[in-house]
Amino acid sequence: MVKPRILFMGTPAFALPALEMISSHNYPLIGVVTQPDRPSGRGQKEVAPPVKLLAQKSGLPVFQPQKVKDKSFLDIFDQLNPEMVVVAAFGQFLPKAIIEFPKFGCLNIHPSLLPKYRGAAPLNWSIIRGELTTGVTIMLMDEGMDSGDILLQSKTPLSATETFGQLHDRLANDGADLLMKAIEQVIAGTALRQPQDSSSVTFAPRLTKETGRINWQCSCRDIVNLIRGLSPAPAAYTFLEEQTLKIFTAEAKPGIINELPGTIGKDASCGLPVAASDGHVVLKEVQLAGKKRMPINEFLRGHRLTPKMVLQ
Repeated sequence: MVKPRILFMGTPAFALPALEMISSHNYPLIGVVTQPDRPSGRGQKEVAPPVKLLAQKSGLPVFQPQKVKDKSFLDIFDQLNPEMVVVAAFGQFLPKAIIEFPKFGCLNIHPSLLPKYRGAAPLNWSIIRGELTTGVTIMLMDEGMDSGDILLQSKTPLSATETFGQLHDRLANDGADLLMKAIEQVIAGTALRQPQDSSSVTFAPRLTKETGRINWQCSCRDIVNLIRGLSPAPAAYTFLEEQTLKIFTAEAKPGIINELPGTIGKDASCGLPVAASDGHVVLKEVQLAGKKRMPINEFLRGHRLTPKMVLQ
């Protein structure tokens, strides 16, 4: 089997296992395309994307176009002459000129069971919406948003305690494994293309600041799913006396309540209960603005909270 010349396109840590997998299988990687360095942190220092750091460590050519549809990059793309493009959380829409160029197509790793959760944040929304199963899809890209034909899918259970961070790492590795199977099938001409069912499409829109704010009038399970789906970052949050309180771990305790939603209860060994619409959300791990992340019992030693205080 002659291995095609592959151009890899990816940006965050999710893409690293796929890049490592392609390299370890000795496919000819002709370059890596990633997003430009961005300011980050309090000092707004320019930070390189994780994929760029790995590519440089591996001695691979790195390209960081502001927009891949610009002629300046399309000229470079033509010169690279890839026979296959592999995309993993790249962060830009690809133009028709790129999608239709490579002999073996553009393969994309998407961390959901398409056509469910098309869009920017499928991992987060799968948890936030309380899914019991999720998975990874390898698809052939077209000009739509995650609408290309499916090549392979891998399904996995989603536990009631798994966080975004845990699911991210698990599906990044699952996606890399599934990608290699798809690449082999495409090269061998045995890949089966399955069009997506347009009647089953759901979306996973980009997260905003408001997405993470807890509405204590929701059910305790919905609130815990939001906390899980945004942990460890960007993190669900509430306001404690006008200070932002991020919540990373919590447990739902359904039951009858008589308090106003958001009301703090008496702390116990299991955590700090907060009233929701149909029970309590028991806080386990939190972070107050300007402080470090800590278990709730440690937090309470330094912050006197009285029952009947209300989180907003």
